[in-house]
Amino acid sequence: MGNSIKEAEKYCKENDLKFTPVRRKVLEILLQKNKALGAYEILDLLREAGFKNQPPVAYRALDFLVKNGFAHKIEQLNSFVGCMHPGKDHSPAFMICRNCDFVSEEEAINPSFSVSKIASKAGFKVEKAVIEARGLCHSCASSA
Repeated sequence: MGNSIKEAEKYCKENDLKFTPVRRKVLEILLQKNKALGAYEILDLLREAGFKNQPPVAYRALDFLVKNGFAHKIEQLNSFVGCMHPGKDHSPAFMICRNCDFVSEEEAINPSFSVSKIASKAGFKVEKAVIEARGLCHSCASSA
């Protein structure tokens, strides 16, 4: 977690962005929990840490973190996770446990795989692609 926080600090300094205490805390929460968290769960954890209890506070911090590559939105769960490869150009694939919501971020299996190439054959221009697979994590599969 420490490296990700330091990378966020460095990135913000180099790009003249404000890494506010609430943005830092939201990133810390995402990295510590190591599972998908909804905005209201994050808001509750922020409140416990002494921050304001207003949804826009959490949403603004999450928007900043996603926009700058320090967090990802998991569309299937309408939740967020900290990025495991901040500052790197990568194509993440998310493995989501349907039992405990643990999320593992991995590099897409085949780097030459391109949704854009496939879509262009159909006359479609892809603006955003997210790979999200659901199943059971190792712990949940072992106990099943």
